[in-house]
Amino acid sequence: MRTLVGFYILCLLLGQDLPLLLADDADFINDSTPNLCFATRLSDFLPPPYSNISDSMPCTPLWNTFVLRYSENRDNNVMTIIVSALYTTGWVGVGFSRDGRMVGSSAMVGWITKKGHAKIKQYYLQGTERDQVVPDQGELQLQKVPPVVALHGAMIYLAFQVKFTVRVPRRAVILAFSTAYPSKLGRLTKHDDKTTVIVDFSKASGVTSIQTTSSTEKTKHGVMAILGWGFLLPLGAFLARYLRHRDPLWYYLHIGIQFTGFIFGLAAVILGIRLYNRIQPDIPAHRGIGIFLLILSILQVLAFFARPHKETKMRRYWNWYHHWIGRISLFFGAVNILLGIRMANSGEDGWKIGYGFVLAVTLLAFLVLEIFRIRGSIGSPSSHTPPPFETHPSSTSSV
Repeated sequence: MRTLVGFYILCLLLGQDLPLLLADDADFINDSTPNLCFATRLSDFLPPPYSNISDSMPCTPLWNTFVLRYSENRDNNVMTIIVSALYTTGWVGVGFSRDGRMVGSSAMVGWITKKGHAKIKQYYLQGTERDQVVPDQGELQLQKVPPVVALHGAMIYLAFQVKFTVRVPRRAVILAFSTAYPSKLGRLTKHDDKTTVIVDFSKASGVTSIQTTSSTEKTKHGVMAILGWGFLLPLGAFLARYLRHRDPLWYYLHIGIQFTGFIFGLAAVILGIRLYNRIQPDIPAHRGIGIFLLILSILQVLAFFARPHKETKMRRYWNWYHHWIGRISLFFGAVNILLGIRMANSGEDGWKIGYGFVLAVTLLAFLVLEIFRIRGSIGSPSSHTPPPFETHPSSTSSV
């Protein structure tokens, strides 16, 4: 009966959240973004061949003032791309990524120098440091038609032709800008802001963009994972191991905290699946471990409802199963958090420092509490029980 109730609860939880994974967000466009597609005729100031086809290109606002126009020659997979954005100073860039991350992507960056000269270069982003953004390198196969950057009114336009070896309808496009100029050698300054959008180039009537706000979604995913697998679940395990002398308090705390940790862990998995469906990152290890942890956590919840009585012989085997599945889950949970922080390398050390502190405190607490447990101070149901036949001092009388 308890097993059926537990299964029913899980079905309700998953049933409420799974439709979010299957929801079609492909038609989402931020309505607050101004429609800049019809603000001007590009053929009036762009050189050929861009001027010949620019007015008939599908067009959509993507993010902030960024607007994308494109046309594709399906015979040779050559795509003509024009990206525009509001411009004052600094640089504007558009990049293409296999996994939605900035590291490992190739980008076209354009700017107008202080003397009014137009500059456009391809960059390869080897890492997050400034010297790892390499000018005049990248994996974009630019065609013989030279790329162009033009300033018209308050808008800057980057136009280029690129050939993709494999025709993929949906591509992760990185948009970024900075108000600081690149160096004379073309070294880029740190971006003021950036985002990743998924662009569906297969739409005949125009591109449809999904504004991922990937940094926000990654933050939510990471916070849920750290709260669930990095804090609450280890805390619940500590209470079950080191607070048994406070029976039944330890039991109710253990159940409540573990179930709360399970909810946070489940939310992290759901957010992770949604993020994966949007940006399609190449992270098989992180994704596989996450699904593995979800299965283990569901088994742990079901095991609670199938827990045999203390008097039965099965209770010993159930304890072995429950303890070791929990330990394996906590170990792989920590591994997957570290893996996720490494893969989401955003150039900021806050995540590493934050979870490094949590992990260090957890390991230190484990060592200290385990020493006290071995000495018999905590963790045993009978650690504070008086020895047999001990007489209370107040009951003795002097002769």
